[in-house]
Order: sequence, then structure tokens, then C-alpha cells
Amino acid sequence: MSGQGGATPTGWRPVSKARAYELVVERVEEQILSGALRVGDRLPSERDLASMLEVSRAAVREALRTLEAQGVVRSSVGVGPDSGTVITGLTSEALTCMLRLHVALSNFSMADVLEARVMLERWSARLAAVHVSRKHLNAMRTLLDAMNDPGTEREVYNEFDTRFHVLVAEAGQNQLVADMTIAIRESMRTPILASFHATTDWEGLTERLRYGHESIFRAIANGDGAAAADAIEEHIRLAYDALQYRRGHDIG
Repeated sequence: MSGQGGATPTGWRPVSKARAYELVVERVEEQILSGALRVGDRLPSERDLASMLEVSRAAVREALRTLEAQGVVRSSVGVGPDSGTVITGLTSEALTCMLRLHVALSNFSMADVLEARVMLERWSARLAAVHVSRKHLNAMRTLLDAMNDPGTEREVYNEFDTRFHVLVAEAGQNQLVADMTIAIRESMRTPILASFHATTDWEGLTERLRYGHESIFRAIANGDGAAAADAIEEHIRLAYDALQYRRGHDIG
């Protein structure tokens, strides 16, 4: 132990007692950034961490709750191979949660969200045109057919629409681009549904959205990355202009 003049095991350094749980989080982050901890690695037990970092077990517990909320670790109680705290890679879930909350709080303007979404989805569509699998194409086609059914309710339509854009992102086979794209699109789920309910011309809106979806699908199926990128940008900007959150208003 460091208090006896020796080095702390595995590079863990003791922390001061002020804001102890935040400093515990910092120590875990240091281990991840240095490469000492990777996805699938198990953290020392709560008792061992508290001893190595010279903090209370309550501080360690709070730090682990914080890291779990961020999607960095997964904790399981009990005994056995699945118990304890493990480093995870829940990137898209963590990004989605963060963006959904901040968009709801209007910390990002809708115009900024739009431009970020256009940039990411253009690249996702371009990648999808190169790497898309038959499985992804079949899933996209099933969703489009369901959205084209005039009897599809707005809540269900929103779910299908979200899933379609997620599938395009996943089809590109670049995990980081996909995670960021999914996070942006998922963060828009609630404001888009609100705008669906607010529109007075649902049939006209879905007709315009149908045209965009079909253009995107056709370009991806044909392997035309440039056309897919242009089609998805046109679709996103048309929807932004048509729906009730346009004209620079933020969603809050």
C-alpha cells in the first residue's frame, strides 16, 4: 500500500477525500485511457478499490453508479463468473441517453442537431451503399412497406422511421459512425413524434417522407453511395422544413 511506502497494485493511485467519488471516476478513466482496462475486464472488488484508492466503500459505490449510468461499466451482484463490475462498450446507449436529455433541455439548438445529423447520415448512407447486406436490405424493405401502409398509426410510424435510419447506420459497418448516427437520430424520436401529432396534413407529409425513404433505399440497394448521401440529406432537410420544430425553434 502507498501508506507503507510501496507502490499501489496495478497502477491505482490513492485519491484525496474531497469529492472522493468523482476522483474515483477519474482513476477508472485513467486506467481506461492508458489501456490498462479494456472492454470485458473486471474491476477490483468494491472493498479492494476502496483500499487501493484510500476512500470509503460508499465513494466507490457512488463512482460505479456514475460509470454505469455513462455506459462504461456493468455491475452485477452475487457470486460467480457474472458477478462484479465489468468494463463495457455501450457507446450508442450512453450517447443516446446524453443527447436525448440535452436536446430535451434545449442545450443544443435544433439547427445544430440538424447539421450534425445531415453530416453523419450522409456518411452512414454512403457506407451503407458499399457494405449493406441482404439481411439489412430485407429489414429496410419490411419497414418501408409498413410505413407505406396508410393505416399505420403515427406512434408506430415514428418507431419504424427511427428503426429505418438506424438500419442505414448499422449497414455501413463502421461502429463509431453508426453509434454517433444512432445517438443523434434516437435523440430526435420524441420531438419528431410531437411534430407528427401536430401536423394537419398527415397524408401529405407521409407521401413526402415515403418518397425520401424510397430514394434512400433504392440508392443503397444499387450501391450508389453519392446518390444515397444526397437522398438522405434531401430527406432530412425536407422533413425538418415540413415539421413543426422548424424555423429555428428549439425543442424543450
